[in-house]
Amino acid sequence: MAKAGIASRREAERMLMEGRVSVNGKVVETLGLKADPSKDHIRVDGKKLTHVEPKVILLLNKPRGYLSTVRDPKGRPTVLDLLKDVKWRIYPVGRLDFDAEGLLLLTNDGDLANLLSHPRFSIPKTYLVKVRGIPDEKKLTRLKRGVMLEDGQAKAVSCNLIRQREKNSWVRVVVTEGRNRLIKRMFSAIGHPVLKLKRIEYGPVRLGDLPFEQYRYLTPGEMGKLEGLKLKAQRGQPHDMDWGRGGRSGKYGNVT
Repeated sequence: MAKAGIASRREAERMLMEGRVSVNGKVVETLGLKADPSKDHIRVDGKKLTHVEPKVILLLNKPRGYLSTVRDPKGRPTVLDLLKDVKWRIYPVGRLDFDAEGLLLLTNDGDLANLLSHPRFSIPKTYLVKVRGIPDEKKLTRLKRGVMLEDGQAKAVSCNLIRQREKNSWVRVVVTEGRNRLIKRMFSAIGHPVLKLKRIEYGPVRLGDLPFEQYRYLTPGEMGKLEGLKLKAQRGQPHDMDWGRGGRSGKYGNVT
């Protein structure tokens, strides 16, 4: 179902457990049943699954003011509103807050989405963070050692001051978690509220100079790196954490 673009892998599992899927006329009651769409009659909510869409993954430079979801009950704009000419049914990988911007991946590959967003795979995500005031080295070290939040301890893989002004500064932060409003809560914990948040890297994929509200399909090289991640995850092998560490070349983007 995830490969057919019906839903994300987690959503597909929920649909199965709700009894909304049948194979050859029999409602599926457990996870893990194997079926071949070229031979078996698969129906979701009574509709026949007729074909499997090709795997698609694209990168969007999300502006502020858009939700990282497929639809919103309150009618607020979502990232799919920026992708009206994309014919594939794709879903955001992870999330960016309504007022955050930068790199957002969208795909119809449920396995890949699960790999990139599930906490146990610890995929590094790099952000540029504009904060009020100028955090000293002691406070940045606190973030790397871990700060206690209401839902448990959180820490950064790396945290470096890259520019400072009289009343605010920019910090480059790498984390491997995706908890709700994690970066904002971490900086609030050390007394430096976040003024602006921009994601510039997700695992081996970089935002680069892609304009706001624009998207592009991943390059063969980027796809190859992600496929490599999938293979390592299937084999239980660790991935390369060097993506998110300091000392790499590349643009920080606009940090004014």
